Amino acid sequence: MSGSAIEFDPAGLNVWCDEERFEVTRERLAEYAVATNDPIEAHRSGVLANPVFAIVPVFEAMMMPIIDVVPMSIFGRVVHGEQDFHFHRPIRPGDELVSRAKVIGYEGKDNGSTITVLIECRAEDGELVNEQYLTAFFRNVNAGPRVGDAAPAHRFDKTLAEVPPLATVSAHVDADQTFRYSPASGDPVPLHLDEQVAKDAGLPGIIAHGLCTMAMSSWGVLNEVADSDVHRLRRFAVRFSKMVFPNDDLETRIWRAGNADGATTYAFETGRGGELVLTDGLAVVRD
Repeated sequence: MSGSAIEFDPAGLNVWCDEERFEVTRERLAEYAVATNDPIEAHRSGVLANPVFAIVPVFEAMMMPIIDVVPMSIFGRVVHGEQDFHFHRPIRPGDELVSRAKVIGYEGKDNGSTITVLIECRAEDGELVNEQYLTAFFRNVNAGPRVGDAAPAHRFDKTLAEVPPLATVSAHVDADQTFRYSPASGDPVPLHLDEQVAKDAGLPGIIAHGLCTMAMSSWGVLNEVADSDVHRLRRFAVRFSKMVFPNDDLETRIWRAGNADGATTYAFETGRGGELVLTDGLAVVRD
């Protein structure tokens, strides 16, 4: 296996971080919808959250437990690999949310290592609102064989691509998209905001937030296969495969993949021209 050998600390596995609290307002929900070009009126008016808004209340908690497993010296090599939301109900204005996270496993790969974080978001009364699996990828380091658990699988069945998609949805990444998404999401990373910082990091310029792209795909899927009703969405997962840039034109292609337990499973991919930027997309929608 290639990559520098780096020792992760298994003692940090399955240890919940301190709880983080978040008050949901109608204004914040509406701001997020506008920042992701979401056309669904319930989201734009702040009555209900876009499903990917679920990342906002947990943003502070989600990376905290990684510090207890991964050496700080390699944090500059981390990228967001996959995100997998499991929904119990939508987020609504007035919610007082309590989030916590823990690392559940890690594994060395051919070109780096993955680490998986389980995030739990509850209402103040203990009601489970959503669970999330974040898979982070550390480039060019080798943490060795798997320790602990990986996130649930959501791989795209390549045979689906042999038939035309059920639906295709277009979206445009605006020139100012990152400047709107950053305050709406609470993500201040300068790679999305500062051209010089991005170029110093070896990029051609600022890049769009991966979760903004995911949010755009979510409203496309909801519009096409769930009657724009976020209550019907049980699960929504993607792998981030390529960077997205301001002024990109995106297309999400959706296939019906199966039925089980009163829900229909859809597979999807989001591309820019012939290049896929989101892969292994999975949406589970209540019938």
